[in-house]
Order: sequence, then C-alpha cells, then structure tokens
Amino acid sequence: MRPNTMKALEKSKPEEGLWMVQAPVPEINADEVLIRVNKTGICGTDIHIWNWDDWAAATVPIPMITGHEFAGEIVEMGRNVTGLEIGQRCSGEGHLITTDSRQSRAGKFHLDPGTRGIGVNEQGAFAQYLKLPAFNVVPLPDDVPDEIGAILDPLGNAVHTALSFDLLGEDVLITGAGPIGIMAAAVARHAGARNVVITDINPDRLKLAEHVVPTVRPVDVSKEDLQDVIAELDMKEGFDVGLEMSGSQIALDQMVEALVMGGKIALLGIPPGKSPVDWSRIVFKAITIKGVYGREMFETWYKMIAMLQNGLDVSRVITHRFGVDEFAEGFAAMKSGQSGKVVLDWT
Repeated sequence: MRPNTMKALEKSKPEEGLWMVQAPVPEINADEVLIRVNKTGICGTDIHIWNWDDWAAATVPIPMITGHEFAGEIVEMGRNVTGLEIGQRCSGEGHLITTDSRQSRAGKFHLDPGTRGIGVNEQGAFAQYLKLPAFNVVPLPDDVPDEIGAILDPLGNAVHTALSFDLLGEDVLITGAGPIGIMAAAVARHAGARNVVITDINPDRLKLAEHVVPTVRPVDVSKEDLQDVIAELDMKEGFDVGLEMSGSQIALDQMVEALVMGGKIALLGIPPGKSPVDWSRIVFKAITIKGVYGREMFETWYKMIAMLQNGLDVSRVITHRFGVDEFAEGFAAMKSGQSGKVVLDWT
C-alpha cells in the first residue's frame, strides 16, 4: 500500500545543516509519476544549501527537501502517462521547464528561462519518494546500476561540457579535478582526444583523477608549469580545447595562455563573484567561449547512456557510500575535498 509519510532530508531552518524529517509522500497529478528513490548523489549545490551561503539563502525557500541526483523505480503513474511502466527503473532530469518560451517551443528545453530545479526551487530527491513530470523521466537500462544512475546528473554536466566541441584527435585541458572534471576527462578520452591534461592544486583529487582515468596527465599547478607540460607532451602550440570546471579566475587565465590560436573553451565552473577578464587576450587569440548550464534535454542523456553501454567507466569516481541515516558523514566526506562522488542509499 502507498505510505502516507516518508523519510526526507530537509532544509528546515536558515542555518547550516540538513535535518531528517517525516514528510508527506507527494501526490502526483495526471502527467507525473511517483518514484521510489533507491540511491542519491550529493552535489556541490547540496553543499551550498547545507552551508547556507549567500546563494542558498537568496535562492532556496524553507522548508525544502533538497537533492536532485537520484535513481529509483516508478511506483505510481498519473492517468495521462504513457510509455512508462510501474516498476521501471529510472533516473530523471531535475530541471523542470515551462513550454511557452521561445527556447522550449524550438525544442531547446535546457535553455528555457522559466526552468526550476528539484531540490532547489521544488521539493527534491533526498527522500524515499519523489514526484516528477513523466517528461523528465529517463529510463535506466539493465546494465546501468542504480549508483551510476544516481550520478547521471553530474555526468551529464561533464558530457555536455566535453562534447561542446569536437574532441577527436584534439589535445584537451581540463581545469578543476572535482568529480565532474574527472568525469569530463573520462568522456574526453572516450571521445577520442589525444592528450588529456587535468589541473588542480588538491593532490587528493589529482590522485583520484589518475585512478579513474589512468591515461590522464594530472598537473598540480602550484608545482608545475603548464608550458612545461605542453613541451613534455610535444604539443608545440598548446591545447586545442579547454574545459573549465573550477570556477577559478586564475585557472581560466592559465587556460587562455595554454590554448592554441583559435582554441575553444567550454565554461562550466561558476566563479564566486565578478572576475576581471583579459578580454583583449581572448580576442587576439581568437578564442571561442561557450557557457554550459546543466544538460541538453535530452540529447546529453542519450549520449551518456550510450557511452556507458559502450565502455565509458566512471564507477571509480564514486569513493564513498553511506546509508541515508549516515547522511552527516556523507556531507562531511563531500566537504572535506578528499572525496569523489558520495552516494546515499535509501533502500
């Protein structure tokens, strides 16, 4: 029988932390499904909400069930839902869109200006049950396990960023060896890049990058100069494509200098505030810059699932697994800067 209440992690008060509460199981409408959540991933956004920083305080209403990275199974469907089944394993796109904007009507759903996020603007996935529009549901093939399904959202960010430009035979620089940067390195290799270099100043994350993608060249930029690495790899003029994942102005400046004339940059990292940019250097090097937000709906999902089924392995980016009652330990691991992805088990 359908329960009336469920466990959920909630931002209940405007202060640091999350709280385990008993919340009502969501009621779905005709175009929605109810998903029993099995696994969830902790995201950097969730850390901002835990810390209750300026962004979170200005963005997230209270109370709010947080979380948006998940895998589970459908247990209830609205009367208008077709093409899905009770018991079907799934993940889902956490960006809830409108359908009346120019972007949506053109099929560019990920650019809809009315987008709202589960776990940020709407009740989220850190719960035993989640309601989601059927449109947003992404079925999981049998060969994609739940814990990988629970990190498809950040993997999608990596795939969207990495595949912004042609990588076949190219030399790729990734700045920021967080979990998404590391997964982008795996994607770049899978997509046929020649050399993949990833930079950071955190030795634990660079070690993890090498563990997840053994063919990547990790660079601690506090100890090594990128120009020396360019010479070491015999790239002559520099990198063809840059994937900026750190949100660091210093990293972006280093990337601009390390790119070839006419190089391309995809920006996913978010700077903490306004940053000075040497636009003349970018102009004179004829560099193309693309801002990346979320995932393309739903081309990114199709591509990343296809790559997972065709040999892309990101399983080692998951370094910590906790039962949901140990959520505080999971958040502590994520905040330590010494983890990859952290997955919470709700079963």
